[in-house]
Amino acid sequence: MPSDTKANLELAGFNDDKEDNDILPAPASASPAPKRLTSSTIIPIWILLSSSVIIYNNYLYNSLDFRYPVFTVTWHLSFAAIGTRVLQRTTRLLDGTKDVYMDRTLFLTRILPIGILFSGSLVLSNTAYLYLSVSYIQMLKAFTPVAILLISWTFRLQDPNRKLALIVLMISSGVALASHGELRFHLGGFLVQASAVCFEASRLVLIQILLHNLKMDPLVSLHYYAPVCAVINLCILPFTEGLAPFRELPSIGPFILLTNAAVAFLLNVAAVFLVGVGSGLVLTLAGVFKDILLITGSVLLFGNQITPLQVFGYSIALGGLVMFKTSGGK
Repeated sequence: MPSDTKANLELAGFNDDKEDNDILPAPASASPAPKRLTSSTIIPIWILLSSSVIIYNNYLYNSLDFRYPVFTVTWHLSFAAIGTRVLQRTTRLLDGTKDVYMDRTLFLTRILPIGILFSGSLVLSNTAYLYLSVSYIQMLKAFTPVAILLISWTFRLQDPNRKLALIVLMISSGVALASHGELRFHLGGFLVQASAVCFEASRLVLIQILLHNLKMDPLVSLHYYAPVCAVINLCILPFTEGLAPFRELPSIGPFILLTNAAVAFLLNVAAVFLVGVGSGLVLTLAGVFKDILLITGSVLLFGNQITPLQVFGYSIALGGLVMFKTSGGK
């Protein structure tokens, strides 16, 4: 992998969310955002928004019984596509688009393949909330670095070493223990989330390969990917959920629909400021704290049950995750 994998994978850890996975990691050559806000201000805002996206989506799917993740993701992406274009015309947050020359070849060979993987990651990760608890899904997401390493080793993008092997062992065993301790294990949901992890890991690896020479921060990336993914999802919507979500819209109302998409979009705006503050270690620890806070919140808000075995297993996985990010994935 390119030498600056570390910066991108640090941001990858902040992607949980993106609808769950709502932040697009910046390609390797992305320039840091100006420090307009201090880390003590933007990191709590990012943690709040990132947790809110996941909790709000879970509330929508399970408490309000609006069980249409493909429609929800499509709506979020459509909102983001419009929102980024409004910001482009009214603010300087998307000045980075001036550094990207987008032509047909670039779109078909780089943007579209990554957009397909991004779309699959979002749909699958949101679908998992129909079957698994928020806390367990967060534990499974810890496996993403392992998937990245396995893909990189398979295609000879990176050479394995003892330290990486230890990290793979720690995360894998930790996630395995967390799965064994899950009280409401659902095989279908587990396979869906595992597929989402594979799609997300493949997307991050492909970003390193295809976009390493482009300057795109998370919001600029969203500007290009949101319309692509929205169109892809619109094409699969008739074959997955059909017209059912449209018939159910009156039951949730415009307020829920708009605020749900707005929170997801604001998370991406916060990501622009997050890129420019704090060291890699600070951002990594912030991501770990967010995950712990989210798991605790899911227990308090939704009554998710976690066992001592899961706490032990997830602690091991988090240790491996911190090692992976602070070492730059090397």
